Amino acid sequence: MEVKNEYVAIKANINGAPEESDFKIKVENLSLLVEPESKVVVVKNLFVSIDPYQINQMKSQSSSQTSISYATAITPGEVIDTYGVGRVLVSHRPDFKKDDLVAGLLTWGEYTIVEEGSLLNKLDPSLAFPLSYHVGVYGFFEVCKPKPGEKVFVSAASGSILGQYAKLLGCYAVGSAGSQEKVN
Repeated sequence: MEVKNEYVAIKANINGAPEESDFKIKVENLSLLVEPESKVVVVKNLFVSIDPYQINQMKSQSSSQTSISYATAITPGEVIDTYGVGRVLVSHRPDFKKDDLVAGLLTWGEYTIVEEGSLLNKLDPSLAFPLSYHVGVYGFFEVCKPKPGEKVFVSAASGSILGQYAKLLGCYAVGSAGSQEKVN
């Protein structure tokens, strides 16, 4: 069986603030047939994270690309890796079964082929957290519940994306960073 996998890619390196026109939706055919001896896991992505460090990955050159192991440059036209939550569609591995909920290194796409050795953990469905909790959105939207006109402080640890959400909701957003380089 084969599915069409739509995924997000950058058109070219982005050296300013990313805009919708900097991205494109690409489509690839993805086989759901996995050899029994294969160690790959096919995951249907449910939630993916958009993180501040990814802006530096999209640049043609950034100091974080050489100093942070998971922040290597993104190649234009290629799928973007990120942390996310998904459901296992196909696996012959003993540690992952069909329909398991998982969190780990996925992609900005509908599906991800996760190779053995990549970050992927089974989630406990008995926990009372919504799946979005696992990508950092839960605390902002479900606990904080900001309202227009409120002040929202965003630390560097929680990322600039939450500051952008706060602005979109009509809040006054203030952020902090550990250095001027991170601000730039």
